[in-house]
Amino acid sequence: MQFKTILKNPAEWMLSSGPHGEIVISSRVRLARNLRDISFPGWAVEEDRMEILNRVKPAVENLTEMNGAFSSDLSNLTAVKKQILVERHLISREQAAKAAGSAAIMNRKQTLCVMVNEEDHLRMQSIKAGLSLSDAYKMIDEVDTKLESTLDYAFDNQYGYLTACPTNLGTGMRASAMLHLPGLVLSEQINKVINAVNKIGLAVRGLYGEGTEALGNLFQVSNQHTLGEQENEIIARLEKVIRQIIEHEENAREKLYNEKQTILDDKIGRSYAILRYGHIISTKEALDLLSMLRAGVDLGYFSEDIRALIDVLFMEIQPAHLQVFADRKLGAEERDSLRAEIMRDRLKSLPEPSKFSSNKSNEQSSE
Repeated sequence: MQFKTILKNPAEWMLSSGPHGEIVISSRVRLARNLRDISFPGWAVEEDRMEILNRVKPAVENLTEMNGAFSSDLSNLTAVKKQILVERHLISREQAAKAAGSAAIMNRKQTLCVMVNEEDHLRMQSIKAGLSLSDAYKMIDEVDTKLESTLDYAFDNQYGYLTACPTNLGTGMRASAMLHLPGLVLSEQINKVINAVNKIGLAVRGLYGEGTEALGNLFQVSNQHTLGEQENEIIARLEKVIRQIIEHEENAREKLYNEKQTILDDKIGRSYAILRYGHIISTKEALDLLSMLRAGVDLGYFSEDIRALIDVLFMEIQPAHLQVFADRKLGAEERDSLRAEIMRDRLKSLPEPSKFSSNKSNEQSSE
């Protein structure tokens, strides 16, 4: 698969709505693994990193799950192409900055990706639509089992899989879900929820993981501890908490709809108008506006069939995607202008929010 194929096709999980898809956009499970007899990436010299690459990359490419996959040394990709992969959540920001010996291999559906020589020798992840943590784990576990039959992993009977960061010891697994929580943000309950989640040993992060901002009311909720628990226990505990967050979000949306509908109408209406007719829109503003449009879908202002389009736009209006679309380097103002143009075009057939139309009809009939 060539890089241009990635650009032309959104990931499978973006185009489908899984369980609880109104709130849970995606589920991801990542496994960290290292080989036994060679330095971990942070301590490895270039010669060692290249040896790891030459061992691991062919083993991953030979997997049946990677038939027709995209596979490349990151040194062969431009900075913009690497940023594209970051914006699609296929590689990490840290991986994009790595030197010689790093590589990425991903399947055609963009639901399975293996990073070579990131923080660990292997960082492999699977992504599924909606609240599908068990399915995502099953997918990556099958890949891990196959690779372990050909690669000699660093494993200790007491500590489990050995990793570069001690917090990943044990299972080496990070499970997470991307949640869309405009109700909790608008009702100013989000900090309370985040604090409660942090107290029970889970983490809440922004759009691109650790150290990033929660743009577009999107939050990643993940486990923090990997030692002393089995994978199914970690997933069950995380899923239980996510279901509680879903309930809080649903209650917050219902309360906003019943008690502050004018405010809700205004935010959704303004978002619709700016996205349909705006000419300069920054990344942050665009994500916030798309978030309100998505909330409008969930609350019945728009048809449900545009939810997937909004999820794709979350990605396509990111800076690197815009530069590839324009086929040249863009300044900040040029990106803001092109972003607005793309959204006007993609949303040009989107009708007015139905609740505004019905309200307008009621007002006209009463005159």
